[in-house]
Amino acid sequence: MHNGRYWLQTLGCPKNQVDSDKLAGLLEADGLEPCARPEQADLLVVNTCAFIEAARQESIETVLQLADARRPGSRLVVTGCMAERYGTELASALPEADLVAGFGQPLVPAEAAGGPANSSSPVELRARRRAPSAGAEAFDLLSLPRPPSPAPWAYVKVAEGCDRRCGFCAIPSFRGAQRSRLPADVLAEVRALATDGRMPVREVVLVAQDLASYRRDRSASRQEGMGRSGRPTPLVELVRSVAGVVARTRLLYLYPSGLTDELVDAVLSTGVPYFDLSLQHVSRPLLTRMRRWGNGERFLERISAIRRAEPRATFRSSFILGYPGETEEDHDALLAFLEAAQLDWAGFFTFSKEAGTFADGLGGQVPEELALERLRECTELQDAITARRRDALVGEVCEVLVDAPGRGRTVHEAPEIDGIVHVPEWLPVGSLAEVVVTASLGTDLVGEGAAQ
Repeated sequence: MHNGRYWLQTLGCPKNQVDSDKLAGLLEADGLEPCARPEQADLLVVNTCAFIEAARQESIETVLQLADARRPGSRLVVTGCMAERYGTELASALPEADLVAGFGQPLVPAEAAGGPANSSSPVELRARRRAPSAGAEAFDLLSLPRPPSPAPWAYVKVAEGCDRRCGFCAIPSFRGAQRSRLPADVLAEVRALATDGRMPVREVVLVAQDLASYRRDRSASRQEGMGRSGRPTPLVELVRSVAGVVARTRLLYLYPSGLTDELVDAVLSTGVPYFDLSLQHVSRPLLTRMRRWGNGERFLERISAIRRAEPRATFRSSFILGYPGETEEDHDALLAFLEAAQLDWAGFFTFSKEAGTFADGLGGQVPEELALERLRECTELQDAITARRRDALVGEVCEVLVDAPGRGRTVHEAPEIDGIVHVPEWLPVGSLAEVVVTASLGTDLVGEGAAQ
């Protein structure tokens, strides 16, 4: 006997996916079951992204599509970053949604517990469209129990929020200051995922808005986080501990100044030499306007040093084009950096003006057409570099983690973000198998099994 069926649509980054995984566990604990198609659902939930304008537009379009697809009597709930950031404004703009619920607010009315998921009428639900922040029993997404993973890998969020104030980013305004989880809680989650009898997790991807600052928000560990106590930093200790539980430990979202020698050594010791560095640009004047650390020369020195220690190291980053004040010289510097750095993977985004951020009040706005032209130049250059980096793996014997029938990944590919390796269908899902890379297909590779 169940209380209805749900459909959960996740938009945005891996951190949102962790929130959705925990929301799914909460819904199932309330007696709901997942369904195969949105039109079958009694409850439809959209976990939205609000990072930039394009993400917000995608979120709204998804809500409207599900509103058209849902069956009569079902409920449509909007949650996630857009719901938290815009609240009642979003509820007014989206009458198609029955409820707009911010972080930690119930998705199912209390009176529906123990009854059908659609026990309240649409009229009654619209009367309380914005979940109240007071007077309702809230929950903390960060500490919710984690359901089993449907794949042999899983994201594990180690902190919420961010203490940095980058000029372009509004995330701290609605995600709040950094709140780090206790290492024991993170490890308990990892062990539970790794020992699940249905699909044991072989790879854990640690994520946070500012992963390198893990535990620096805890007053008792500030000195440890600064490396002044003689002990490893909390993140290094956590990486080593997680690597003792699962075969692969991967880190996403490292602020470049936090990439210490100690952390580099810890990453390399896991056997997954993958470095996802949040660079955003390489021009020192522009990075100053972004309220960011570093410059292209420093970044290149760090990348070169890591490659000397581990020639197989893989690098990913992301860059903003058209930030206010970006000059042709700045853009040329970025192009030169990309050519010199030979990153394996890179993402490019045009500047999105976010209300309330430092950049919102800056002069020197770059015309959209020029920003797009700069993005196209960077993308064309990087695509060629990525193709060459992938070609270089042809002929190599690589270990793949089989994520799904016919699909695997080496240590060089993060799940859902990078390319994949096409592998023989007979390789069991969840297995670690050696393959010979026989071809490169753009971002993807083809691998032949060593034995059947």
